[in-house]
Amino acid sequence: MGSLLFFAFSWWAILLRVVAIVHFIRRRPDFFWLWIILIHWLGALVYIAVEVIPDAGLMRQSFKVFPRRKRIRELELAILDNPSAGNYEELADLYFEEGSFGRARQAYDRAISSRTDSPDPFYRRGIAEIELGDFSAAIADLEPVVAKDPKYDFQRAAALLAHAYANVGLASKAEALFQEVTKVSTSSETYYNYACFLASQKRTEEARDWAQRILAKKGTMPGYLRRRERPWFRKANALLRRLSA
Repeated sequence: MGSLLFFAFSWWAILLRVVAIVHFIRRRPDFFWLWIILIHWLGALVYIAVEVIPDAGLMRQSFKVFPRRKRIRELELAILDNPSAGNYEELADLYFEEGSFGRARQAYDRAISSRTDSPDPFYRRGIAEIELGDFSAAIADLEPVVAKDPKYDFQRAAALLAHAYANVGLASKAEALFQEVTKVSTSSETYYNYACFLASQKRTEEARDWAQRILAKKGTMPGYLRRRERPWFRKANALLRRLSA
């Protein structure tokens, strides 16, 4: 009986570590957690309590994948009989949320017509084009959006337009727009893109300063925001290492 209990307990200890390690690999929190997980099963339990459970709010997004993919399949069939702009735009938005930016761009191409007056499909197509590395096309889509509303999506449209300018060599336009946006925006994405632009211009100290501003936000952020911002913290650290090298 004792050996059976020991066997069951050992499996639970292994399971706790597996759950903790899988989460660690996916979310990549501070590295010291890995040692805590490996040293003892209690460390894995503490990690689950401190990191995994609070992440549940973020993980809920994962459960939206299945209904979204079901709706994609429905729309892909629907547009065979009814290739309306509305169906194509909804399909494009779903592809966009899936991260299928090439398919999203193609669907936005079909959704956008001369009668389209909403800036949103142009804005989203512009983001998809940035993700695909087609910065010239992104500029063509984002410029009218920013001209119509400079604060569109809390200045993200203007910040992405500056990023696109930077990537096609329009340094003066990028600089002017980045400076304008960073007066009001505290987005880590914007700070990082500006830091990369400054690094490309050999303005190393300024680039380092903007990268450090991303990391400085860690101390005042609530836990759920720190977890959401981890990818930008990693990118900022990587940029600082490159600048030091």
